[in-house]
Amino acid sequence: MILDLFAGPGGWSRALHVLGARDVGLEWDQWACKTRAASGQLTIRTDVAMYPTSPFIGRTRGVIASPPCQAWSMAGKRLGLVDQPLVHAAVQDLAVGHDTRERLLAACRDERSLLAAEPMRYLHALNTVGEPDWVAMEEVPDVLPLWKQYAAVLRTWGFSVWCGILNSADFGVPQTRRRAILLASRVRSAQPPTPTHSQLAEPESLFGPGRDRWVSMAETLGWGATDRPVPTVCAGGGPGGGPEPFPSGSRKTLSDARERGTWMPRPDVAALKPGRQEAGRAARHGAPEARATEAVRWSWSLRSNNQANATVRPLSEPAGTLFFGHRANECVWVAEAASAPSTDTDTHTVPEPIRITAREAGLLQTFPANYPWAGNKSQQFSQIGNAVPPLLAGHLLAPHLGVTLNPDDFTLAA
Repeated sequence: MILDLFAGPGGWSRALHVLGARDVGLEWDQWACKTRAASGQLTIRTDVAMYPTSPFIGRTRGVIASPPCQAWSMAGKRLGLVDQPLVHAAVQDLAVGHDTRERLLAACRDERSLLAAEPMRYLHALNTVGEPDWVAMEEVPDVLPLWKQYAAVLRTWGFSVWCGILNSADFGVPQTRRRAILLASRVRSAQPPTPTHSQLAEPESLFGPGRDRWVSMAETLGWGATDRPVPTVCAGGGPGGGPEPFPSGSRKTLSDARERGTWMPRPDVAALKPGRQEAGRAARHGAPEARATEAVRWSWSLRSNNQANATVRPLSEPAGTLFFGHRANECVWVAEAASAPSTDTDTHTVPEPIRITAREAGLLQTFPANYPWAGNKSQQFSQIGNAVPPLLAGHLLAPHLGVTLNPDDFTLAA
């Protein structure tokens, strides 16, 4: 079997399914388990830290692990960095079969920090019978020093190991999501996958075709699908939302707008210049009084609550790393400096943000559009934000499975 620790809603599992394999996932969160069940993925709902290793000994071909990242993430308090010496101590002890987790956990500032040491408990138990053949692990970039410690141990057990930082956008994911990756194998040389995309498209050379340009957020969400120019809005996941382009003024989602054929953001959207605020509001609803006066090129900024230093991206680039759960995500429009409109609010109307749906958030993680997310909006977003992008996982797993990855098999609209 392939053992998937901290399996979440199925990012690794989705990749395995596309590649013709499947895993057994260990996961505690009830909504992630419901999502996995609806996706037909085999799951044991359990606390990974409490589950015995004995059922897997003598039966495990590969081990996958994506420990919870909240304790280490830039989006949280990052107490995992404070606890890092304790986590390293736990890994060192577990690597020789010495379980000191209870004592070390009592000293941790964040009880989730020590979960990053759990894979070593399973790996040590499996190594007693010469298993597994391969290992793949993923976490936020700050965990890389811990992965290097794992790598040192695995090499003493006969593994070839590579660990480093990969950018998901380099592998066709419409999101610049950087992650610390560890790949290890007993049967082949462990190497990172070859990037398929880059920030700028590369021409074909004597060595083969060049890399494609990064996949943009706009392309993934189907922006620019109609010929009717309307005031543009952008994806955002917080309490915000925008009424345009709906005459009723009711809050709608990007999907609603696209299905009605009334939504088309574009880089050269014209700024509206009504005579007063009332005219501006009418213009946002497509009233005939609206008149385009000067071309304004818009970029967007994905913000968490009132975050002041959010990344600003032009329409042609991927999304930044998405954070979901208790932190609201709102994407707002920012006029490019070269053609920025006046700051006079009576002169220019700035497009309002709009909510992003779970379906659209899943697309930005390369899950299929019909993926069966369970739970309410917050629970779904929490699963999506914590998941491994299936397309990235596919690139990491294909060599271990001895198959060739076809990115077309991860068709986003499927």
